[in-house]
Amino acid sequence: MSDTHETHLLPRLSTKLLFTILIAGFAADIAWEIWARGITPLLVGGALEPAALVQSVFGFQNRFAAEIIHAIVGIVFYPIGYLFIARPLQRMIVPNLPLFLTGLGFGTGLWIFALYVMAHLIAGLPAFLGFIPLTWASLVGHWLFGLVVAYVVWYREH
Repeated sequence: MSDTHETHLLPRLSTKLLFTILIAGFAADIAWEIWARGITPLLVGGALEPAALVQSVFGFQNRFAAEIIHAIVGIVFYPIGYLFIARPLQRMIVPNLPLFLTGLGFGTGLWIFALYVMAHLIAGLPAFLGFIPLTWASLVGHWLFGLVVAYVVWYREH
């Protein structure tokens, strides 16, 4: 299955697009949370804690505020990034790439952004947290997030 139905590089702004963004983000965030807090601790002995990263980056003491920021980014801004950056790049560079690989590529980009740009370059933590087991659990979680966003968007457009 490839994503070749839309002829425009960028989606048209509409109410339907807004709902697609929110549905994709909400579904992907739920999948992420199940993986991060439910499955990852069973595999590596600890949960993924993106709110802790938000706290490190912005110097927040308030955990709840960090959780809200991470949720908003995941539900709103990451799906916008998929629709307006990742998917258009995929369509320009590899137009017949299967949707599955587009979703994985998007998830990989989010993982690099989180664990290299935010954690390392901004928060000063080791790059990719030193490639500990949690790093790889994070990659799988971001892949899952990317796949859910890609497939929800595809479904809503067809």
